[in-house]
Amino acid sequence: MPELPEVETIRRQLAPHLEGRTIVEVEILDPRWTRPTPPDVVEAQLRGARVDRLSRSGKYLVWSLSDDRHLLVHLRMTGALLFDPDPEPAHTRVRFVLDDGHRIVSVDPRRFGTGHLLHGSAVRDAYLAQRIGVEPMTADFTVEHLRRITRGRRAPIKAFVLDQRQIAGVGNIYADEALFRAGIHPLRATGTLTRAQLERLREAIEAALSAGIAAQGATIDDFRHVDGARGSFQDRFLVHLRAGEACPRCGTTIRKIVAAGRGTYVCEHCQPRPRRRRASR
Repeated sequence: MPELPEVETIRRQLAPHLEGRTIVEVEILDPRWTRPTPPDVVEAQLRGARVDRLSRSGKYLVWSLSDDRHLLVHLRMTGALLFDPDPEPAHTRVRFVLDDGHRIVSVDPRRFGTGHLLHGSAVRDAYLAQRIGVEPMTADFTVEHLRRITRGRRAPIKAFVLDQRQIAGVGNIYADEALFRAGIHPLRATGTLTRAQLERLREAIEAALSAGIAAQGATIDDFRHVDGARGSFQDRFLVHLRAGEACPRCGTTIRKIVAAGRGTYVCEHCQPRPRRRRASR
């Protein structure tokens, strides 16, 4: 699934082509994309709309349109946005035509991606507030904030980092990379982390995401740049997908375990497994 670095990469590449342009035609070929709103309703409201700004919130691409309309696009597991693809891919779900003649197409083999058109900035903000938490690499992403939202939580820290309602934009890849950088085992109970560990985790999340952005995302399966090129962060993974290989820090063999229901990669020397508490008599 495209995570924050992949979505940010798409935003940076697409913004120069989109901002200031007018959507003259749109075809929504898959009704799931706008569910529960009918596709023809969204098509009619998008035609003639000017794209004032393309921004990102968590894993959402936010198209800010004229007349205070906002198209929130989520790529989910296998989505991609391509600029003038030739030939057009088989799994095209949405097609936008701009006033300069260029096309942007949404491609999604598994059809999980969504596009929701919202009217008014207040409605947009409320929609996002219900779905995503604090954004890394902002002034609000502090150790004090992490202490407040982790206090008393028993779930594994991997599950907490993956919860978009707590921390926006971090998925399986960057959770593994961040926890390794911070030296925290993915099964460690969230509420047991010390202030120092939370500070290391905060720094590690931002470092992993920044490295992913610098590499223009990771391509494991479906992620592509808007011109169809692949990201390169997969060549720089420290632990993710590296089961059986030597830890780059200590040489211990990296293991694959299950945490938060996800395949998870860990060096249990650099990230000591939490001790089991003895049952009380």
